Amino acid sequence: MLTEQRNGAVWTDTAGAPLHAHGGTIIKVGDTYYWYGEDRRENYYVSCYRSKDLINWKFVRHSLTTESPMVKTRVRATLNLGNSQHKVNLERPKVLYSPQTKQYVMWLHYENGVDYREASAAVATAASPEDEFTYHGSFQPFGFMSRDCTLFQDDDGAAYFISTARDNADMHIYRLSADYLNVQRLVNRLWNGEYREAPALFKQNGRYYMLSSFCTGWAPNQGQYASADRIDGDWTNLVTIGDKTTYGSQPTFILPVGDQLLYWGDRWNAEDYNQSGYVVYPLSFQNQRLIMTPNDSFALPLPSRV
Repeated sequence: MLTEQRNGAVWTDTAGAPLHAHGGTIIKVGDTYYWYGEDRRENYYVSCYRSKDLINWKFVRHSLTTESPMVKTRVRATLNLGNSQHKVNLERPKVLYSPQTKQYVMWLHYENGVDYREASAAVATAASPEDEFTYHGSFQPFGFMSRDCTLFQDDDGAAYFISTARDNADMHIYRLSADYLNVQRLVNRLWNGEYREAPALFKQNGRYYMLSSFCTGWAPNQGQYASADRIDGDWTNLVTIGDKTTYGSQPTFILPVGDQLLYWGDRWNAEDYNQSGYVVYPLSFQNQRLIMTPNDSFALPLPSRV
């Protein structure tokens, strides 16, 4: 059993194989963590791993592939998962559990596999975290472009889809419908013309925080964050976090663990995507400023009250 994973390295699962879960998210079901992320090999799109300790990850299944079932729902959408000869692009999969439908709902960034002009959101569902997901198609929320994205579930159960719009110039926040399968309304537009991507949203002591990166392709850049008392209210100006490369990473998601906040990021390999690594850095507050602390590894024991 592993006691640590090296930050920036290619992580391995319990079978010793490279772990393919980039741009993804981790949810906790009971005492088990599930990590969903991009898997661009063969005919795969999203793979799922499970763990009890966040260090040792067992491969569960390929959650979404070119062969996954497709069913159109109430969302007006385009059903297209490509095929093994021509794949589409499905990026940054994020998953939430819907109490209303008792399903696990995945939102992603969709592109047609030829260019990045589609700029759409996509939705899929599964009955349990280890099931294959059924794909429900892609669409542009209220006609707006949608690229890098994340999901957020508030304390009252309301869910939000956050994605870049207008060729990444702006960040949009949409409140989802009660079943989490559609956007209900656009509740905020942030940082006009700032060209942010890779959003990661969390809530701490009643306040909302969102980290993001600038648009520099595969190259890391200076991370920034902002905060607000209301998700649909006024947000602060962007504030820098980390160094000029966000310690060699791009935000993926923020995972609360006990009384700790863990920043999960990708360290992209522009020459070989499958050799990209992961980083986990603790976040803390000093004089009301969010601080990221870099380290060489993510190791056991984990923070208290996991």
